[in-house]
Amino acid sequence: MTADAATIKAWALELGFIACGIARPDPSIRAAELDRWLSAGYGGTMRYIHRQAKKRKDPRRIDTEARSIVVILDNYYYPDPGPASNGVKIAKYARGNDYHAVIDARLARLAERMLGAGARVARPYSDTGPVPERELAERAGLGWIGKNAMLIRPGAGSYTFIGSVFTDLDLVPDEPFEGDLCGTCTRCLEACPTDAFVGPRVLDATRCISYLTIEQKGAIPDDLAGLDGWAFGCDVCNDVCPWNRRFATESSVAEYRPRTSLADTGPEHFERMDEDEFTRRYGDTPLARPGLAGMRRNFRAVHRSGHLPDGSS
Repeated sequence: MTADAATIKAWALELGFIACGIARPDPSIRAAELDRWLSAGYGGTMRYIHRQAKKRKDPRRIDTEARSIVVILDNYYYPDPGPASNGVKIAKYARGNDYHAVIDARLARLAERMLGAGARVARPYSDTGPVPERELAERAGLGWIGKNAMLIRPGAGSYTFIGSVFTDLDLVPDEPFEGDLCGTCTRCLEACPTDAFVGPRVLDATRCISYLTIEQKGAIPDDLAGLDGWAFGCDVCNDVCPWNRRFATESSVAEYRPRTSLADTGPEHFERMDEDEFTRRYGDTPLARPGLAGMRRNFRAVHRSGHLPDGSS
């Protein structure tokens, strides 16, 4: 018996995802916006986006056999423990296990169920490959893209990861989410510590703290040093969002529970570490992305402005 959309959505909820919707692999309605964004240089050193642009603008190029895309949301929110005595901050999504592995394991189980129920193709993606995840989630009815360029779901907020399964099953698609529920609010745009927003939904990544501490190649520019204390990622545009302040609830996924903290570390924390120790302590967390060299750079940047204390708690 071939699985239908309702069955697959039920499976997704059983696996702990907070929402699931179905989209068609139709061409992006934001193709021209992506071209303008890349032409303006807002992608910085992320040259892979240029290479992936054709697929990002047309998901049919990602998997020519796909007739439907199953899109899921995974809640990673755990509340902040409180201000760190050393002033160093790390984004909420990076405090637990590496989310790629956490989502991949459950997406693989969802894909296996689909393959066992009539699908010949069920290929999962989670923040990997050229998938335009936020637009697909919006198209699957899961929320809207807010002024902070994040996918915001009514009743949940934006502390979510997005995953997808491209399949040859011909599933009934959901109605796209219509409307902009941000209204006149501009808190996210005004709160950005580095003024990275050119305008609503237009982010200059070269000024974004998340980009600078994770994707940036080379040194962090002197005029952005300090990074408002963020040593990996940034939560500001999410933290100030009224939808998160009202609706964010603690995740049920234990692997996202905070276990990585830089709150009790001094400025020499990564300088004293070798590659083996870094891998042992952080190899299964998102901090592995910039690696030891990247975290040394980030720590130097947050301490360069002199607004952080030198000692640990």
